[in-house]
Amino acid sequence: MNNLVQQLYKAMERHQWDAMLITDPKHVYYFTGFACDPHERFLGIVLAQGQEPVLIVPALDGDKAAADSSITRIVTHKDTDNPYLILREQLPASLHSFGIEKAHMTVQRYEALQAVVQAAKVEDIGQELQALRVVKTDAEIERMQAAVDCIETVLGNVVERVRVGMTEAEVVAELEYEMKKQGAEGPSFSTMVLTGDNSALPHGIPGTRRIQEGDLLLFDLGVYLDGYASDITRTFAVGEVSDELKAIYNTVLAANEAAIAAVKPGVTFGSLDRTARDLITENGYGQYFTHRLGHGLGIDVHEYPSIHEQNEDTLQPGMAFTIEPGVYVPGVGGVRIEDDVVVTKDGVRVLTSFPKELTVIGV
Repeated sequence: MNNLVQQLYKAMERHQWDAMLITDPKHVYYFTGFACDPHERFLGIVLAQGQEPVLIVPALDGDKAAADSSITRIVTHKDTDNPYLILREQLPASLHSFGIEKAHMTVQRYEALQAVVQAAKVEDIGQELQALRVVKTDAEIERMQAAVDCIETVLGNVVERVRVGMTEAEVVAELEYEMKKQGAEGPSFSTMVLTGDNSALPHGIPGTRRIQEGDLLLFDLGVYLDGYASDITRTFAVGEVSDELKAIYNTVLAANEAAIAAVKPGVTFGSLDRTARDLITENGYGQYFTHRLGHGLGIDVHEYPSIHEQNEDTLQPGMAFTIEPGVYVPGVGGVRIEDDVVVTKDGVRVLTSFPKELTVIGV
C-alpha cells in the first residue's frame, strides 16, 4: 500500500468514516497509477476500515488496471452489471458514515449509490483530497517540468511557421499536431489562438479570423504528459504594432514579473493578485484586468488554489500554480503572459522559460 493510500486511511480515522469511495478518474490515477477514461461506466477506489483497498473498474480495463495499479485487489464489472451492487459487496455490512467525492458525484449517480449502500451519513472527502494534492512532491514537480518543456518546444516550433493570412484555427491545428509529435498525451485544455480584436477576449474561441500585420497574436496552450498538465500563455506582435499595444504589453509583463518576484512561503495568494492588479491599475488598465491572477496546476489544469485578491490562504513550499495577468481592451487587443511556478522553501521556481519580451513573428 503506497503512502498516499495510507494517508486516506488516516483521514478515515480522523473523521470516523467507515468507508470511502473515490470516483474521479484523475484521483484514481493519483492514488493508484492506473489511468483510464471510463466514459459513463463506473470506476472507483473503495476503502473501508480494517480492509484492503479495492479498485473497481470496467471489465474492458481490467488487464490494464492489473498491470498499472498499485492497488492489487481489482474487481471488474461488465456493461450488463449493476456496479453499485458490486460496490456494496466490498463495503462493511454495517455502514454508518460514508465519504464520497461530492464534487464529482452527479445526482443520478448519488441516487443509484444510495439505493444500494444506504449509509446513515454521507460526507464529502473533497477537502482531504485537496490537502493531499496541493503540495507537490519532487517527483510530481519534475513531471510538471517535463510537461512545460514539451509545450515550450511545441510553441517554439509552431511560432516559426506562423504567417500572415493563416487563420486562428489553422494555427491551432499545427499546435495540436506538434503536441502529438513531441509525445504529449494531448492538450490539457482547448488550445487558444486569438488574433487582432479577438485577443481582447480572455476565453475567446479560435475560428476563421486571419492573422494580419499589425495584430497581436495570443497563444494559450498546454499539454498532459505522464498525467501532469502544463499551461502557458505568450502574446506576440505580427509585424509592427501600435504604441498603445506596446504599452499594454509592457504593463502586463511588468505585472507578471512583479507577481512572480513576490512568491515565497508565508505570503497570501491575495497579496500576489494585488501586486499584479495594483501595477496594472496604476498604468490605467485596471478595468481591463477581468480575471484572477492564476490557478493551481497539477493532475488537473485548474485545481486549488485559486489566486484571487480575496484568498488569504498562505503559500507553502511545493504548491504549484500559474501567474497570468492580462489586459483586454475591446476593439484594440489583449495581452496575457502566463508562467507556471512552484513555491520553494525560500522563494520560487519558475518552470516556464519561454522568452517574454515582445517578439515579432509571422512576417
